[in-house]
Order: sequence, then structure tokens, then C-alpha cells
Amino acid sequence: QVQLVESGGGLVHPGGSLRLSCAASGSIAKINVMGWYRHTPGKQRELVATVNNGGTINYADSVKGRFTISRDNAKNAVYLQMDSLKPEDTAVYYCNAHIVRIGVVWESHYWGQGTQVTVSS
Repeated sequence: QVQLVESGGGLVHPGGSLRLSCAASGSIAKINVMGWYRHTPGKQRELVATVNNGGTINYADSVKGRFTISRDNAKNAVYLQMDSLKPEDTAVYYCNAHIVRIGVVWESHYWGQGTQVTVSS
């Protein structure tokens, strides 16, 4: 069994900052990719940022220069520092991880429960 637990969402004014955290726990042998996605009602879930276990990072064009993803492999955790937030960043943010469980040879994808980020004046 694997769980992803997120924290750090909330309400912030435009131009403000928030930091999201996500920690994976359970029977984990290896985590290949960790990342963040977001969903707004009426739209498809979209990639925000990902980081693989080699440190390669990928950002959506809409967040480049404003968001920073980081990872702590010792804690099985991923973070998203969000600066210069805009109203269009309002969404539910989901943590995602590609995990190989102990005793299993294939990779499975896991999702956190989601955390609401609202950017409004």
C-alpha cells in the first residue's frame, strides 16, 4: 500500500507565494518521477511540473520562472514553491508519483488527495 499526502494549499493574494508539500509512504522500493498537476472545473487536469530521480525537471510554460519544484529523496517528498501567483493559477493541485513497490517489478502511478489553491484579491 502506498499513500501520497499533500499539504500547503490555501488562499493568497495575486503576487503572493505558497509552498506545497507531498510525502509518499508505504512499501516503496523506488520512486522514478514525482510531480504536480492541477485541475480547474471545466478543464482537463494539466501538468505543472515534474522531476525524475536523476534530477531532470519539466515545467509547464505557464509556470516557468514563477514555480520551482524540488525533491527530497531521503524523505520521499516533493515540493512546489509557487511565487508571483496569478488568479489563473487557482486550481486543485495534485501530487503524482511513479512508484515501484517492494516485491513488484512494474511501476504504478499514484495520486494525492488534492489541495486547493485560490489566488484572489
